[in-house]
Amino acid sequence: MTKKAGRSARDSVWREDGARRGGRGGQPSGLDRERITEASVRLLDAEGLAKFSMRRLAAELNVTAMSLYWYVDTKDDLLELALDATYAELRLPDPDHVDEDWREQLRALATAYRQLLVRHPWLSPLAGRYLNIGPNSLAFSRTVQRVIRRAGLPAHGVTGAISAVFQFVYGFGTIEGHFFTRIADTGLSPEEYFEQAMSMVDEVPGTAEVIKESKDIMAARGGDTVTEMLDRDFAFALDLLIAGIEAMVARG
Repeated sequence: MTKKAGRSARDSVWREDGARRGGRGGQPSGLDRERITEASVRLLDAEGLAKFSMRRLAAELNVTAMSLYWYVDTKDDLLELALDATYAELRLPDPDHVDEDWREQLRALATAYRQLLVRHPWLSPLAGRYLNIGPNSLAFSRTVQRVIRRAGLPAHGVTGAISAVFQFVYGFGTIEGHFFTRIADTGLSPEEYFEQAMSMVDEVPGTAEVIKESKDIMAARGGDTVTEMLDRDFAFALDLLIAGIEAMVARG
């Protein structure tokens, strides 16, 4: 039985040697990996992952598609480069600053990652597809690990705490990003869209009763805008997770 050819766990644009990363000899002038990567991020932001192609990127750069292959072997290479480039937008705290509370540093990291996922909705599927071993991704991962280590958890609990916090953030930010993309496609404001959606739900048999039961807790949560509602939910959920870490530390 033959296996279908494809990318293996060892495939990554970051495994190339230094010379290849800068492009092959004799490459077209006016291009480099940095420029190609920046254009890829802009195009992905503007048109989304489904429409991204080497041909479309080449048109954006006003070059031929073949010119791009002097710098990358495949579209996967480009997507992996674009993915890591977005992590450079994150402002990372210094985990060695012992005067800074690890909780506040963790909140800052979680909030920044959420904002990154919302800003680039195409990022979340790529984060699950590739190894995330680019320099910016590794810097983020290392900072997260060092901040959570400062909480005082036993070594065997550190990865679980990281998963609890950042898989929550990944899910929250992914859904929020898709939500705002859908709103943008309608031409409505978030508040107009939310009002229309709630009115529509009230008309669907079987859902009105559920929504009615939820109205009191939604009112208690408060928030004058959709963004405020989401911010309050995110902040409270993150506080719950941090409190869980503190409780596990207290258990010894």
